[in-house]
Amino acid sequence: MIEKHLMKLRARDDISAEEEQALRDALGEVRTIPADRTFIPAGKELTSSTLLLEGVVCRYKDLSDGQRQITELHVAGDFVDLHSFTLKHLDHNIMALTASTVVQVPHENLKKITVDHPHLARVMWFSTNLDAAIHREWEVSLGRRNALQRTAHLFCELQVRLGLVGLASEREYALPITQTELAECLGLTSVHVNRVLKELRERGLVEFRSRRVTIRDLAGLRREAEFDPAYLYLDKRSR
Repeated sequence: MIEKHLMKLRARDDISAEEEQALRDALGEVRTIPADRTFIPAGKELTSSTLLLEGVVCRYKDLSDGQRQITELHVAGDFVDLHSFTLKHLDHNIMALTASTVVQVPHENLKKITVDHPHLARVMWFSTNLDAAIHREWEVSLGRRNALQRTAHLFCELQVRLGLVGLASEREYALPITQTELAECLGLTSVHVNRVLKELRERGLVEFRSRRVTIRDLAGLRREAEFDPAYLYLDKRSR
């Protein structure tokens, strides 16, 4: 059930059989979340963290005028709110962009892991640090990259992250979100995103059609985005 999560962890560190069993023992209720459902609202008191098994989930914040900014996308294998273990409630909302399957991990079980398995606790700490690194990179995109670069950069990032859990090749991957949701990730209007996607397609770099990303020139796409995957901490080492 948590194979993709283990793939993600083992890409960056060694996880022992004992630690794997501790993770499996910590699992709680499995839930199916419909598409477009906010299932963790900001401010709600939380007693468990949520591990995404299938689907695409986002973190987002709303403005008073109804505009929405998506601040991170989560894919299968990600904890979507591991930081709630210490925060206990969130300052942002979490929504399923697609029909998604999640499993709850009670905070009491996470606390037991921190006591009984200190290395695994450090791996989880690393995961929250990785989320923060991704947030910083998105902030750079929103603040400094132009529309073409930030779109290309997001496609490059997702190719790496999905590839770690066996859901992307160097040529293509499924991205079952709408163009409007893509615009909300990029801080652009849907009309602007449509123009950017057309330019990327005409330049032979990448296509986004029918909720699927087809990469025509990965090296060229990375050059356009000035994509450096260092912020994804892909080196495998003991934490």
